[in-house]
Amino acid sequence: MEHITLLLTIVVVTALVFDFTNGFHDTANAMATTISTGALKPKTAVAMSAVLNLVGAFLSVEVAKTISKGLVNEEGIQPEVILAALVGAILWNLLTWLVGLPSSSSHALMGGLIGATIASIGVSGVNGGVVVTKVLIPALAAPLVAGLAAMLAARLTYRLDRNAGKKTTEKGYRAGQIASAGLVSLAHGTNDAQKTMGIITLALVAGGVLVPGSNPPVWVIVSAGVAIALGTYLGGWRIIRTMGKGLTDLQPQQGFAAQTSAATVILASSSLGFSLSTTHSCSGAVMGAGLGRKGGVVRWSTATRMFVAWGLTLPAAGLVGAGAEYVARQGDWGVYTVAAFLVASCVAIWLVSRRQVVDHTNVNDVETEPAGVVTTAIAAVTPPPPGSVAAVADEELKTTIPSPAPADPAAPAASATV
Repeated sequence: MEHITLLLTIVVVTALVFDFTNGFHDTANAMATTISTGALKPKTAVAMSAVLNLVGAFLSVEVAKTISKGLVNEEGIQPEVILAALVGAILWNLLTWLVGLPSSSSHALMGGLIGATIASIGVSGVNGGVVVTKVLIPALAAPLVAGLAAMLAARLTYRLDRNAGKKTTEKGYRAGQIASAGLVSLAHGTNDAQKTMGIITLALVAGGVLVPGSNPPVWVIVSAGVAIALGTYLGGWRIIRTMGKGLTDLQPQQGFAAQTSAATVILASSSLGFSLSTTHSCSGAVMGAGLGRKGGVVRWSTATRMFVAWGLTLPAAGLVGAGAEYVARQGDWGVYTVAAFLVASCVAIWLVSRRQVVDHTNVNDVETEPAGVVTTAIAAVTPPPPGSVAAVADEELKTTIPSPAPADPAAPAASATV
């Protein structure tokens, strides 16, 4: 570390800031359903997630290798490129957090890195095969696989406990939710903290501190784990609100199914070195679980806005990264200008967010949008599941309103009046 220059110090600090934003931006992935169903209190949930994120950061370095060794060519990459990439990723994270949209911090980082690399040394600096096989294909497959698995798992849980008491099953599934949420948090630390490890390692290679092909040093692993854990503890309450209440209404059975399915997909991808988006996996699982309950619906207008954000992540972060790289390469004044721009933008976004505060006290207080025509029609013709509030109310109504008495066949017919 004795050869780290001022520029490299700025890059490392900026990378840890990104890791911090990644933590609070993606807290919803692990804890949104747990909080929305009441399995855990909000502050308890984020504290538990923070600890497990820290533990997960030490379990593997396969994803870090994908970032530092595979996505772009190490030769020719300067520290200014890494700084520019981080600026694009941080600003996209903060903007999507401000509007409460779950988007991929991973893709924001990769988009910024790809854009800055192309601006610096051209398209040849990007390994297109790695981008396709380990970024784009998993981005498309993860929400589909997790969503299908969650839908099937939710239907299975309702089938298995259809004859059990409502209170007993909900208590059991809330306990299961806590365990599955811990698994998602562990998986998030294993997958997402490594991305910052990879980007810092790449910067150290670019600055001549490490030789090409090096694994992340221990101090990089520790600092990345601590940064993402601190961010997670603060809680990205705006995105938790959207994920827990805005996409669909979940019962404990569905929350358990969604979190277990997402954790399985994320952990499997981490072991294979796929830089998977935990946001895509968890969002897909939540929507799949929403469809897995008879009468359950997904609010497709919210989902559509989320899909649009997903599609814009790579190009938007890439454009900002490319612009920041152009300024940073002008010399020391360019680097300081980019750093000052990032600080000013972060402060401005934070001040805007203070106009309407969302925190642990009001995260579940949300006015859900009206359902669309198709959703309303499906819900109208679908009987509620046994034991649900609607089913119980229906039975109470039947017992309260007496059926009309049958007509007496011996009674004379009523005469018609003119």
